Formats: sequence, structure tokens, C-alpha cells
Amino acid sequence: MTLKYSGKSFRKVVWKADQETWARLHEEAFRAFGGSVTYVVLDNLKQGVLEPNLYDPLYNPLYVAMLAHYGAAADAARVVDPNRKGTVENAIQHTQSTALKGRKFESIEAQNVWLSHWEERWAAPRIHGRKKRQVLAMFAEEKPALKALPATRFRYSAKPPTRSMTARWCRCCACITQRFRHPRAISSRCASMTMTWRSSTPPVGFCGAIPVRFTPGHFEMLESDRIFNPSRETVRLLGKVAKLGPNSLQLGREIFLRLGRPGQKALYGLSNLPRRYAKQDIENAAKQVLGLTQPTYHALRRVLEHRAAETEHRAVMPELQQIGPHIRDIEEYHAFFENAQRFEDETTINP
Repeated sequence: MTLKYSGKSFRKVVWKADQETWARLHEEAFRAFGGSVTYVVLDNLKQGVLEPNLYDPLYNPLYVAMLAHYGAAADAARVVDPNRKGTVENAIQHTQSTALKGRKFESIEAQNVWLSHWEERWAAPRIHGRKKRQVLAMFAEEKPALKALPATRFRYSAKPPTRSMTARWCRCCACITQRFRHPRAISSRCASMTMTWRSSTPPVGFCGAIPVRFTPGHFEMLESDRIFNPSRETVRLLGKVAKLGPNSLQLGREIFLRLGRPGQKALYGLSNLPRRYAKQDIENAAKQVLGLTQPTYHALRRVLEHRAAETEHRAVMPELQQIGPHIRDIEEYHAFFENAQRFEDETTINP
């Protein structure tokens, strides 16, 4: 486990990776950091994610209950998209190529002792390669933002809930001669960037007509240059949902207020529904789902799929017609049956 801001890591090797072991490792990491976090970005392994889904993944109930005990929420990364959690991916590569490369251990306990010693002696005091600052110094700034640990550990005998939450994305900055600049700023604003070097002053990068001063370990970024911002993205998604109708907007707001940032994935799904369904159908389904005790994106999808199946069935089975060019008038049928009945009676009397 690696903290996003400082890069401080917790490392431990285990023989098996079942659900309880996976949850206990998180607890040990929180205890080692001295606090818990708000969001945990994880891979789609079975111990954490039972059913991967782009908009509303199904999490392991035990894992969700443990995170809730520490005030955290899970946010599964996209399938086959490791860039969504590049911080911990780089930490794993750093550990394998530095701490463990060429080493053999008599037991798994000895390996964990070495990893703990290596983190304390080398990894934490090092100067971070991208941020150009000491990891311990950044962790000292980050630690006050961690949540306080509960007085007791999570009780694994308790029955966990059935569903959960999720959400967070991370982007890096490009490094230009050990000075940082956001990649979008480079592509859209700094096509002709020049660097002025002076021995007595730090380098200055000129972005168009606006000078941007760079110092090691620091970057400056305009709000318009940021690739992803959760709050701004939520406003954009709710704006798209509002175009569907008031019921859809109310449903999106209720989902987001209940789940928080993890509910953004459901908003993505809700805003993309017009690709498959008519806006009026979505609005009518949203009105029906709002009557539920806990409206969800899955419930909306089920209503839309059920109505689509009914519409398709009616299209396959056309309605019966009473009037048409090939259908005789009903009076002709009445006369035919009366004549047939009269002929049958006459035949019975005069055989």
C-alpha cells in the first residue's frame, strides 16, 4: 500500500491471499501509517471486487465492512488499466528491483523483517525520483490529513453488509529537466516553450506570454490544465444528466449524495444511457426508480431492459385486427352460422 502524496509505503509478504488476509493487511497498513485514508484504489482481484463493472462494481462485503470501520471507501481501477493506480505499481516495481532483487530468505518472516528494515533505512529517507523531495518530509506533511484510527480493530466475526461504494483517479506531471509541467499544458500551451538558465536564479519557463517559474520539487498548474478534478467532473456529469429530464437529475443527485465520489461511476453510466435508450424512456424509468427505498443505477438499468424486452415482444407479436381489406363484415359470419345451424336442424328432422 502506497500513500499518494508522499509515496510512503507499507510492504508485507503472505503465503495466501484470502478475503480475511486481504482485509487484515489493510488494517496493518493503516496502523503502520498511523491513520486511515478516505479512498483506497485497488485492483480487480477477487478478494476485493466480486464483480468488476465500469460504473458500479460489486465489492467483497467483508472488505467493505472493514474499510467502513476505518472510515474509508473502495475505488476499483478499470480492468486492464494500471495507469489508474500508477503510484502503487511503481512502488511494487521499486521494491522488486531494489529491495528483493538477488536476495534469498530462510523464511517469510525473515523477508518481512528485511522489508520493514529496508523501508525505514532506505526507502523512506530517500529523495523521491519524480517529486525531488524526501519521502519522510512529505509524509510528515501528509500525516495530519490521515483519519484517526478507531479504538478497536475490526471484528471479523460480525456479519458484513452486502453492498458498498467507490472513486479516485490520479495523474502525474511531466518532468522537464527536473522541473515539472502538466502534460496537457505541454501539449496545448507550451509547444514553443523556452528555458532561460541563470546561475543565480532558478530556471523560468515561458508558456506563451505568461512566465512560469520552476523550482525542484514544485509545479504550477492552471485549473483549466487539470485533466481530472472530481468536483468539476461531478458538475459536468450532472449537467449531462439534467438534459434527460428532472427525474433523471433527481436520481443522479440522490445517488451521488448517498455514495459520494464513488457514485460518480453511476453518474457516468446514467449519462451514457441515451446511447441505447430513448430519453423519454429513461425519464419514465427514473420516475419509477425514485419510488424505491434506495434508488440505484442497477435498478434503473433493470427497468429499462425490462421495458425494452416488452417492446420487442410486442413488435414480434402484432396485435389482432378486427377490420381490414381481407376480413369480412361480422354480419356475414353471423348469417353463415345461422344458415349452417338451420341446415343441420333440417337434416336431423328429415334424414
